[in-house]
Amino acid sequence: MLPNGWSLSPAGQTIALGDLPLNLVVSPSGKRLAVTNNGQSKQSVMLIDPATLTLLDEVEIRKSWYGLAFNGDETQLYASGGNDNMIVVYRIQNNKLTLSDSIVLGKPWPTEKISPTGLSLDENKGVLYITTKEDSALYIANLKDKSSRRISLGKAAYASVLSPDKKSLYISIWGGKEVAVFDTERSEVASTIAVSSNPNELILSNDGQTLFVAQGNTNSVSVIATATGEVLEILQTSLFPDAPAGSTPNALALSEDEDRLYIANADNNCLAVFDVSQIGASESIGFIPTDWYPTSVKVSQGKIFVANGKGGRSQANPKGPNPYEKRNDSTQYIGGLLKGTMMKVDEPDEATLGVYSAAVYANTPYSKEIQALANGEDGNPIPRKPGDPTPIKYVFYIIKENRTYDQVLGDMPKGNGDSTLCLFPGMVTPNQHAIAEQYVLLDNFYVNAEVSADGHNWSMAAYANDYVEKTWPTNYGDRGGSYDYEGSKEIAWPEDGFIWDYCQRAGVSYRSYGEFVYNGRSNLKSLKGHFDSDYPQYDLSVPDMVRFTKWKFDFDSLLAIQAVPQLSTIRLPNNHTAGARLGMPTPRAMVAENDLALGQMIEHISKSKIWNESAIFVLEDDAQNGPDHVDAHRSTAFVVSPYVKRQTVVSKMYTTTSMLRTIELILGLPPMSQYDAAATPMWECFSESPDVTPYKGLSATYDIKEMNTKESAIARLSSQFNLEVMDAAPDLAFSEVIWKAVRGEASRMPAPVRSAFVIPREESDDDE
Repeated sequence: MLPNGWSLSPAGQTIALGDLPLNLVVSPSGKRLAVTNNGQSKQSVMLIDPATLTLLDEVEIRKSWYGLAFNGDETQLYASGGNDNMIVVYRIQNNKLTLSDSIVLGKPWPTEKISPTGLSLDENKGVLYITTKEDSALYIANLKDKSSRRISLGKAAYASVLSPDKKSLYISIWGGKEVAVFDTERSEVASTIAVSSNPNELILSNDGQTLFVAQGNTNSVSVIATATGEVLEILQTSLFPDAPAGSTPNALALSEDEDRLYIANADNNCLAVFDVSQIGASESIGFIPTDWYPTSVKVSQGKIFVANGKGGRSQANPKGPNPYEKRNDSTQYIGGLLKGTMMKVDEPDEATLGVYSAAVYANTPYSKEIQALANGEDGNPIPRKPGDPTPIKYVFYIIKENRTYDQVLGDMPKGNGDSTLCLFPGMVTPNQHAIAEQYVLLDNFYVNAEVSADGHNWSMAAYANDYVEKTWPTNYGDRGGSYDYEGSKEIAWPEDGFIWDYCQRAGVSYRSYGEFVYNGRSNLKSLKGHFDSDYPQYDLSVPDMVRFTKWKFDFDSLLAIQAVPQLSTIRLPNNHTAGARLGMPTPRAMVAENDLALGQMIEHISKSKIWNESAIFVLEDDAQNGPDHVDAHRSTAFVVSPYVKRQTVVSKMYTTTSMLRTIELILGLPPMSQYDAAATPMWECFSESPDVTPYKGLSATYDIKEMNTKESAIARLSSQFNLEVMDAAPDLAFSEVIWKAVRGEASRMPAPVRSAFVIPREESDDDE
């Protein structure tokens, strides 16, 4: 079981790969596979024997991303060099990879922003076609003299495929809703074909007459007649018809007889299998279970090979990120914790496919029934269907930054904590401890995200699309790339938007305080006129008590005219801390000040005239910056309301999407993705009998003005961090700085005491 509530039972054999494998290709003879690993930690290219699943060779590559291509006689392998803006050429000899050449497209990031992605090779012409995502172009490289020329595509591109006659090159425009058809003889884009949002991988039939295009944002694959550009049919890849976003088809393979199409559903952890023997009348025939987040699928000699981006399990990280041991050793940092796998399975017959399909459905908590009627109980303040009555009218949704459960609440005896990992105990966070003590202590809550880049999307949309999931590791691994998240770039948006878009469509009033707002503006149309322009954006130099004061003024003004919105999203980010940077508050001081602001905000709401109709939800967008003995995704969460139970421990497994599902049901909103549709609402935290006693905020018991004044190794390191942009500082080093700033520079992360995500006994079926 994964910490997001979904389960894995991969078919066939699996072997370990590296950090975030994004692509695997089969050599022309079928005797070799190549894999590119493109994650936050070590990046590499692997050569594998498909018959024995033996690793033949692995070479580390400084920067890479997705693109791979064998030449015809298998003496060379071309690989994207990512933000080094080059193609790396390896010689293959005796099943070993040797760096032999490169094709340079431009100067490395950040001087030039190019970032090659997909590769298509035409050896007869001696050219390599290279698509790019940063400068949204097609490069045509001459293999002899290594020169290249650029053709603009307008938006970020993902993959390409050449027609059998090599006269047409089909290019998926990842940042748009189209496939570009490039005429290789005229060297121009001849036409475009409209498809759905975020098209990624594409594949051609052997005769070149049919093009299949995976569309990551819409649970679908378009089937196109290349002669006319007509979309003949659209294949829905989700496990249920009309399911909301969350299947994320992102890779394709045809069986060798071309009767079957295998589609990697990244977020459903499976392959969807279609009978495509009669184009125009294709039929879904089943599913095959994979490991976590399949990113590439190929078929060779009757075998299916699948690269799984996040591997086979989540893990605990009690040692926490520790870059001083070894800079690229990310075994305890969540960004490099989830190692990929490759799965090999026989193409299944009908009976076997039936068994596999049953396994996929068993692994999947989502269903149309659970979407229509959520888990709950009669009379509970949390409705089971949107629109059902609830005494709660106002929701305050507060997003904080990056802490694990053990870091903050590990010292609470009532919960499943490890006090040796607690950096911010009760004396630093008295309000969070008081809230957990007086209301409900949630010790089995997990964030769906790994880092802030995907965390704010998960927190605001119950989903992070394939652009987000596949690009943040490059940025977080110090390999260049822009921070394109938190509403800043449309390619990273879910097709149907964020929670504010759903509110707008449903006629629910809403307002944002700092979330997806920068320099007094937002890129989201739904937030225009729906945010407080005086509320400070993410800026660690602005105390959270200033944010509280700004919010309080706005809230009181709206309250006076009876215009408090039904949903307020509020960002309180300073528990992120500034590490040991000189002139900034210490980590404990920043966390303490954040705790004070949180307590004051909750007290103010609880003393207002709308308190008896209110509920406050608090979470971390992710848990990347600390250790936890249960799982690296386990985090703090708080629920406060007159209808919340008192002095109760709730160990039910909840997630980010559980909190969102609860908020949606209160506000009468539909689920935004399969993840919140499937998530268990937090109804067990609530009681139908209200207690309207206001919360009394506690004063800080730690010096919130304590400053970093000591010149030291961690102070010097902190001075080098970019703290102006969310998570721009290298998380491995930043988390270690926080640990040492609190525990002393000579201290070390404790040795592991437990490991692995566990399902609580009461939720297991083993008793049956």
